[in-house]
Amino acid sequence: MTDTDSDSTETAESTESTDSTEQTPKRAVVLLSGGMDSATAAYEAKERGYDIYALHTSYGQKTESKELACAERLADELGANDFLHIETSHLSTIGASSLTDDEMAVEDADMNSDEIPTSYVPFRNANLLSMAVSYAEANECDAVFVGAHSEDYSGYPDCRPEFFEAFEAMVDVGTKPETSISLEVPFVHDSKTEIARRGVELGVPFEHTWSCYRAEEPACGTCDSCAFRLQAFQNIGTRDPIAYEERPQYVDAE
Repeated sequence: MTDTDSDSTETAESTESTDSTEQTPKRAVVLLSGGMDSATAAYEAKERGYDIYALHTSYGQKTESKELACAERLADELGANDFLHIETSHLSTIGASSLTDDEMAVEDADMNSDEIPTSYVPFRNANLLSMAVSYAEANECDAVFVGAHSEDYSGYPDCRPEFFEAFEAMVDVGTKPETSISLEVPFVHDSKTEIARRGVELGVPFEHTWSCYRAEEPACGTCDSCAFRLQAFQNIGTRDPIAYEERPQYVDAE
């Protein structure tokens, strides 16, 4: 082989190596509940160039069948690399939440309340994030995406920015030395309205999402989750595409 041939071969091998490095996709686990926030977080992850590994958990919530169906459809729409469904019963057994305890009624929305709502599932996000990090480390993922936002942490203590910062520090300490997993909460300082607007920009199929705490079809329209969702769509002037038993106006008419 001539020197020229040798140089050409080395250049080709170098180029192939560079191309291989550049083409290595980023991977992210997305906690995909089937709701509008997690769906928008998943589409945000995809927009940022991540391959999606979707994780959905059923923990005894009243609308778990509907949420699972929505999460599966969203994973298909996203072209997710994998969809993992984990059923956990311990949160339901522990109880103390109107989402999992049949003896507790889901309350009507009180959008001005400063109290922690009965829908709060004690320390749920720590449980879900632990599973997500295990899934991420096993699949050599670079990030875990969560759809929590500012209006969540006004009522749910495990949705505060400080909680996610502390959990990310724990992940760094509790995983293998070569593991590096960032905890991405892209909307943690945003409102539900801003999430709805971003979702429309990203083309999120909101017709395949579910937020109601009470019913699987149609949505009630009056629980906390329905109220904040409807208000968000009303704020951006877009009709929420899912069916409601009631569709109250949560934005003052001008």
